[in-house]
Amino acid sequence: DLPLMRDYEYPPYMRVSTDEHQRALIALNQEEVGKKILESPKESQTEYVVVSREDMDGNDVSRLTLTSISGRTHQLNVHCAAIGHPIVGDTVYGFEGEAAANGGLDESALPEDKASAELQQAIASASAGKPMCVHAKSISFRHPVTKEDLSFESTSSF
Repeated sequence: DLPLMRDYEYPPYMRVSTDEHQRALIALNQEEVGKKILESPKESQTEYVVVSREDMDGNDVSRLTLTSISGRTHQLNVHCAAIGHPIVGDTVYGFEGEAAANGGLDESALPEDKASAELQQAIASASAGKPMCVHAKSISFRHPVTKEDLSFESTSSF
């Protein structure tokens, strides 16, 4: 359970919301940063299960099943980065990505079992130029016009 907010330092990305980040918003002006940046953080929850441990060019990686309980923008990416295990190939929230490092958390807030910087660098190098290793195994929704409940499944290519 890590609440998410828009990232005022790296727009348009998201980050984990902390008390410190909320205090930083107090001094910001809506006309300068925009209304969306000043929205309250949104509760977000991701469940994960380790499916297998695998090797990627001599580096240990884990295959996970991620379930977004709350369905926030970039939620899975931010949450994985915030526990020190970014999604393989994520050039935004992953190692030296475009967004705030570690999902916006300080290094000291990360769990003890986080992937080392060396391992993250090696995995980022091994996955450079390849698509991000994220795949929607299944998706279900109610059709907006017919109101029919639809479900689709697909296997991953990696």
